Amino acid sequence: SNSYTIIYASVMVVIVAFLLAFVSQTLKPIQDENVELDKKSQILAALNMRGLEKTTIPTTYTDVVKNDYIINADGSIKQNEGGFKCGSEELVVYVCEVEGAKKYVFPIYGKGLWGALWGYVALNDDFNTVYGMYMSHASETAGLGSLIAEQKFQDQFIDKVIFAEDNANNIALSVVKNGKVQNDQYEVDGITGATLTGNGVDAMLKTSL
Repeated sequence: SNSYTIIYASVMVVIVAFLLAFVSQTLKPIQDENVELDKKSQILAALNMRGLEKTTIPTTYTDVVKNDYIINADGSIKQNEGGFKCGSEELVVYVCEVEGAKKYVFPIYGKGLWGALWGYVALNDDFNTVYGMYMSHASETAGLGSLIAEQKFQDQFIDKVIFAEDNANNIALSVVKNGKVQNDQYEVDGITGATLTGNGVDAMLKTSL
């Protein structure tokens, strides 16, 4: 009968919803741990530490990242540690030490052709020279825009400078069309066939930095 079908379907929905909620809550600590581990891995990748074993990431992160804090829009420090999450008007800074030298890692966020872009940029202690770069994407075109997530593209940023020599307030670090680099001090070759993704990376750098 119709009533039997409706009751049966309703009971099944309730049971399945309960099971899904139970599994979600049970796995949440593991999910949160994996998210934190992935973020630490990305920060270490920006410091040119890639391909680490999953079990060694927490220890390496603790050894390298000496402090992480949140800065308000006015430049004052809001929080001295635990800077994994911050608001839209705040900036998280990771203070690191690599082979005895200070490095500073900042998050970067933007939008590509099809979806979100994100990553981390590591600077030397002059706050102008790029030490390393990591970036990824949500849904860029495979074999084209998706190549921004590869080390080959990201390594181009190493030793580039952020600010133009004649204007300390102008972000000069740029991604230009493939083969159009005129100043290799701060320009990076884009990816052939992925101009719009390159433009998104360029805008992400300009805005975030």
